[in-house]
Amino acid sequence: MARVRTGRAARFVFALAMVTLVLLNGCGGGSTPSEGGGTPTPISVTVSPATASVQAGLTGSFTATVANDSAARGVTWALSGTGCSAAACGTVAPTTSASGSAVTYTAPASVPNPATVTLTATSVSDSTKSAAVTITVTAAVSAGPVSVTVSPVRGGLTLGQSLGFTATVTNDVAGAGVTWTASSGTFSAQASTTATYVAPNSPGSITVTATSKTDTTKSASATIGVTDLAGVTTYHNDLSRDGVNAQEYALNTTNVATATFGKLFSCTVDAAVYAQPLWVPNVSIGGGTHNVIVAATQHDSVYVFDADASPCVSYWNSQLIPSGETYGSYGDVNSSDIYPDIGITGTPVIDPSSNTIYVVTKTKTTSGTYNQRLHALSLATGAEAANSPVAITATVAGNCEGGTTVSFNALTQNQRPGLALVNGVVYVSWASHGDEGVWHGWVLGYSTANLLATPAIFNSTPNSAEGLSYCRGGIWMSGGAPAADASNNLFLITGNGTWDGTSAFSDSYLKLGPPTSTTIPVLDYFTPYNQSNLDADDSDVGSSGTALLIDQTSGPIPHLLVGASKASEFYMLNRDNLGQHNASSDAVVQEFALNGHCFSTPGFWNNNLYYFGVNFGGTQPGQSFTFDPTTGMFATSAANTTPSGFGFAGATPSISASSATADGIVWAIDTGAYGTSDSAAAAAGPAILHAFDANNISTELWNSSQASNGRDTAGNAVKFTVPTVANGKVYIGTRGSDDTMGGGTTFGEIDVYGLLAN
Repeated sequence: MARVRTGRAARFVFALAMVTLVLLNGCGGGSTPSEGGGTPTPISVTVSPATASVQAGLTGSFTATVANDSAARGVTWALSGTGCSAAACGTVAPTTSASGSAVTYTAPASVPNPATVTLTATSVSDSTKSAAVTITVTAAVSAGPVSVTVSPVRGGLTLGQSLGFTATVTNDVAGAGVTWTASSGTFSAQASTTATYVAPNSPGSITVTATSKTDTTKSASATIGVTDLAGVTTYHNDLSRDGVNAQEYALNTTNVATATFGKLFSCTVDAAVYAQPLWVPNVSIGGGTHNVIVAATQHDSVYVFDADASPCVSYWNSQLIPSGETYGSYGDVNSSDIYPDIGITGTPVIDPSSNTIYVVTKTKTTSGTYNQRLHALSLATGAEAANSPVAITATVAGNCEGGTTVSFNALTQNQRPGLALVNGVVYVSWASHGDEGVWHGWVLGYSTANLLATPAIFNSTPNSAEGLSYCRGGIWMSGGAPAADASNNLFLITGNGTWDGTSAFSDSYLKLGPPTSTTIPVLDYFTPYNQSNLDADDSDVGSSGTALLIDQTSGPIPHLLVGASKASEFYMLNRDNLGQHNASSDAVVQEFALNGHCFSTPGFWNNNLYYFGVNFGGTQPGQSFTFDPTTGMFATSAANTTPSGFGFAGATPSISASSATADGIVWAIDTGAYGTSDSAAAAAGPAILHAFDANNISTELWNSSQASNGRDTAGNAVKFTVPTVANGKVYIGTRGSDDTMGGGTTFGEIDVYGLLAN
């Protein structure tokens, strides 16, 4: 029987067996890193392919393999080059990858110098282990020569306004796109073929350029005029009424041509537009900041449109007619001079300090009673201001209407002149409808601070020596507005009627002082020596508006004004001494005969006066007269005449320029086909907008009848209308495109002309 071992002997045998097991494991079973006895295999990295060529702008695929990476942590990728850095070496995506997973290398758009780039894969587990591939970047293979175009190529912006651009690059095989640059201003966004440009805070002509990344010798540019014009918020641009916008940097005598300038869009309204369109930049409206156009119609409606958006965008419109009333009618005033409807006729005025539109409406009740009201409207919303509207009423002492007082007559008084805003006072003026009924030359001044306050009043003919109802002396000036000087004095011209030089001032140039209590005083006047003959012949001095010449720094008289008459006479007066009345001759600075009767306000720029008169038997060309600042006189013969003739009623010109001497263009509308007459309606035809070189108006640059297929045809004409020029565009009011007055479905429109985008 075997012997059982116990105690110390048994423990020895067990220990011996354990040692034997360890030795066996160490010798025949391999080793483990934790117990020593062997060396681990090191990590290694390889990249495939080992070398490569990639075209500029194109891609290549690369794979890293990591050996002995027990943690499977893969690699990180990096690019470097002696001739490039960062994105100029290209890009790799993703920047980390697992062993055996491919990444994409995108070569730069331009070949670096030297043309090799190193792509390195580094082990994440052991950053001392890496592998690299040398990539040669080659020039892109093109299907042909690269070319670049950009859209738009021309246009206008206000300060800080944005404009989107698009570039097209032909034969850009790599799809690299363009680099955007500008001579001034910034970009709020840029992409390979698009950009949003932001105009600078200073005006001028700006160049925006798109340059091909594939071939940097190829580029395309756009020329953008950036204007600092504060707005066209009153008739004929400003209180001098000279018609000049000398802050127009988009339009010039080269690009106003059929190939590059034309009709952009139209905005439909509900009736004829007699009032000049007004333009205001950078208005907070419609959920953004926009340039806007304000238009008023003979249906007593006011519209505010986006000045730039095509097709037309309307922000608001409001018909300013109380319940139970409607707009007026030509039949009620026994005259078809304004046909068929009578509503807002005079050009409104806008207060830019409060963005308030002041406008006068004419309405009638169902019983035929007429009312006129002054409205103050928010430019942004059309909402009436506090105390608006105000019913227009006025009374002055006088015998002209057979008693001891003369009262404002809302039916017979025609609010034809443009409104004037001077030193916090809105001045409104009136004449007649076709010389029908009893009328006067009224001027009422309303305080913008309190419209309900009693207006200041001037009446040109409260008294008459000729007998009952012979009053007249209307202020109409063919739609012109009173001018004003730096001392807040008004200058205006009256039509035919009674005159005594004391309280009756027909056929006269008047200088009215700022309101005194409720009166607008007469400070000075000029009445031609032959006033009685002018009155008898219906040869109104007041058929013309007046323009104040810029203050003269040389010459004998610093403060001048000019005007003309229905009798074809030109007058230049001293604003500090108008000359009053002499029985045998006129005490004026200068007077001479014109070729044509005047129904307009003249324009004045760069010592040139622009006058577009009327030949009652046919058309009449526009004329320019040269002013000599040394002698303070005009040449009495026209320096130049337009090649185009103008029908009745001639034209009130507007002038655009980039300064007092450069890029001058004279804009004028031929309204000969205006479609109404003194006795009846007549067939209407399109207005024709003309552009002439301001330095020589015998050179016509463009007109709206030139382009083929009627591309630039305007709506039907309205007499006495004035073009508004701002920010590379020209705006005109028409009575729509119907063949016959009062018929059809389009009763009025604002036509917008400007630089063609491409």
